[in-house]
Amino acid sequence: MNSKVSFINKPEVDYSTDKIQVLEGLQAVRKRPSMYIGSTDARGLHHLVYEVVDNSIDEAMVGYCNKIEIILKPDNIVTIKDDGRGIPVENHPKYNISGVELVMTKLHAGGKFDRQSYKVSGGLHGVGVSVVNALSEFLEVEVCRSGHKYRQKYERGDPKSALETVCNTEEIGTFVTFKADREIFGNIEFNFDTLYTHLRELAFLNKGLKISITDERDPLNVKSESFQYDGGIVEYVQYINRKKNVLHPDPIYFEVERDAVNVEISIQYNDGYQDNTFSFANNINTIEGGTHLSGFKSALTRTINDYGRKNNFFKNGKNTIMSLEGEDVREGMTAIINVKLPEPQFEGQTKTKLGNSEVKGIVNAIVQEKLGEMLEETPKVAEVILQKAIQAAQAREAARKARELTRRKSFLEGSTLPGKLADCTEKDPARSELFIVEGDSAGGSAKQGRAREFQAILPLRGKILNVEKARLDKILNNKEIQTLITAFGTNIGDDFDINRARYHKLIIMTDADIDGAHIRTLLLTFLFRYMRPLIEAGFVYIAQPPLYRIAKGKHEQYAYSDMEKEKLVSELGEKVSIQRYKGLGEMNPTQLWTTTMNPEARTLVKVTIEDAVAANELFSVLMGDDVEPRREFIETHALEVVNLDI
Repeated sequence: MNSKVSFINKPEVDYSTDKIQVLEGLQAVRKRPSMYIGSTDARGLHHLVYEVVDNSIDEAMVGYCNKIEIILKPDNIVTIKDDGRGIPVENHPKYNISGVELVMTKLHAGGKFDRQSYKVSGGLHGVGVSVVNALSEFLEVEVCRSGHKYRQKYERGDPKSALETVCNTEEIGTFVTFKADREIFGNIEFNFDTLYTHLRELAFLNKGLKISITDERDPLNVKSESFQYDGGIVEYVQYINRKKNVLHPDPIYFEVERDAVNVEISIQYNDGYQDNTFSFANNINTIEGGTHLSGFKSALTRTINDYGRKNNFFKNGKNTIMSLEGEDVREGMTAIINVKLPEPQFEGQTKTKLGNSEVKGIVNAIVQEKLGEMLEETPKVAEVILQKAIQAAQAREAARKARELTRRKSFLEGSTLPGKLADCTEKDPARSELFIVEGDSAGGSAKQGRAREFQAILPLRGKILNVEKARLDKILNNKEIQTLITAFGTNIGDDFDINRARYHKLIIMTDADIDGAHIRTLLLTFLFRYMRPLIEAGFVYIAQPPLYRIAKGKHEQYAYSDMEKEKLVSELGEKVSIQRYKGLGEMNPTQLWTTTMNPEARTLVKVTIEDAVAANELFSVLMGDDVEPRREFIETHALEVVNLDI
C-alpha cells in the first residue's frame, strides 16, 4: 500500500504576505483577551481589579505604600487608590510620551525589570495595567507626585488626551478608575464577596498594610470592609483555624531573609485530619505549589523525624514507628508559606507554580534550622506534634492494609467495577459521563432514561461517610466510598492518578430537597479532600433537576424554582396542574432524560475552586465537629438563595 498522504479536492486559499496581520499597540489584547487574563468570564473580569491592586501591593512590598482603597461605584465603575510614589510622569527619552502613558499603553512596560525600583514584585510579566486599559470601556488615571496632580483619560486603550496637570497637591499616590468593556466581558457585574476574599488574603500576606473595599452600587445598602493585620500570616493561620480545636494556642512562626529571598512561615496544628498548607510567592497564591512548597515539606518531615528519633518517640511497644512520612506530619496542620524574591519564575502566565530551583534549598535549610530550634525550645509543643503524627502513621498503616484488602477482594471477585454500576459503551473518558444518583429508585429511572452509549449510572444507597470527621483507614472501609473509588478509576491517596479517570464528567444528581443537598455536600467534601485534582480539572458537575412539572391539557413545562413556577402558572392561566417533585424517583425515565440528562437541554453547574482557603473553611464549617459555626452559617444564609461556587 502506498503510504504517501495525498490531499484531494482541497479548496485553494490565497495565502500571501498581505494576509499576515500585525496587531499594533493593545489590539492584540482586545483580539485575544484570554491570553492575558485567562478568560472573559467572571474570573477574568475580577482579574482586572487584581492587576491594578497588584501594582499598589508592589509599592507596599518595597515600603512606599501603607493604604489601598477599592471602591465599587454605580454602573460597576471601579476606583483603586493607593498612597504609593505615583507613576512617573516625565517623558520617556525613547518613546517621547509620559511614563503614565507608557505604562498604560505599552505591553511589557514597567519599572520592575531592573531590580532597582522594585526589589520584589508580583507583576514581573509587565502586562498588568495596560491590559486593564485595553479591556476597559474607559479608564482614567490620576497621579499625585512631586506636589502636583496629573490626569489622563483613555477609551478602550487609546489616550483621549495628553497627560495634563490638574492642580497642586500634597497627596501622593495613584488613582485608577475604569469600567470593564461589555463588548469583551458581556457581564460586568463585580461580586463583592469575591473581591472581599481576595483582598483579605492580600492584607494577611502584607502585615501592617491597610486595604479597604467599599460597595456604593446600591445607595441604600452601602457595604464597607477594611483589613489590617499587624500579625500577618500568624493571624492568617489563626483565622483559618478559628473554628477548629487547636493543639497549641500560639502558632509557630519564623521569618528569615537569605540570598535576597525572604521566607516567612507560620504553622499551627488542630485535631482534624486534613493538611491545610497554602503557599504564596510575591503575594501570588501558588495553588500548584512549586519549589518553595517542596523545600518546606521535605524539611518538615526530616526535622520532625530527627527530633522524634533523638527523643525516643518511636519506641511505643507494639506500635513501634520506625519513621514518619510526609502525610503523617502534615495531618491536622495549617501552614502558610510566604516567600518574596526578586525574580520569581512562574510556570505560565497564570502564575500558579513557582519554578525557581534555588528557592527549594533556601526554604529547606531555613525550615530545618528554625523548626529544629523551636522543637528543642518548646518540648510540650513538640510532644503534641509528635503524638499527633504517630497516631496518623498508625492510621496510615491501617489504611494501607485496608487498601490491600480491597485490591485482593477485587481480584478474587474477578471484576474491578462495582456491580451496581451501569456502565456506558463508550471507552473514551473524554466522551463519557457518570451520573452519581441518590437511591435505587432514581437510579432505575436514570438507567432507563439515559443514553447508554456515553452515560453511566451509579446509584448510591443512603449517605456516604462524612470524611471530614474520619481518617483514611475508616474511609476506605466504607462500602459506598469503595464503590465510588472503583467506579472513578483514579484510586485515592498516594495511588491517585487522574490519567486513569474513566469519565471526564462526574455529575452529582441528587433530589432537590434537604437530604439531597446533604448527600451532595458529603460527596463534594469527599472529592475536595481526597480527589481534588478532579475538581481542578473541571470534571465535577452538579445536575439541576426541576422542582415542578406544570401541565395544562397536553402541554407541559418544568420549573426549576418557585419564581419560575409562579411565572409559568401566570402565563398558562386557569386549570393548571402542578406536580411538586419530592425526588428524582418521581420522574419517569422520559421526564428525567428531558429535564436533567439530555445534553441538548439540561443545565449543569461546574464545580470550581476559586479560593482554596475559603473552600477549606466552608467544608470545615459545614462538615466539621464544631456545631456553633455551622449554626451561624445556616442562620446567616437561611433566607438567601445560596450558590456555593466551591
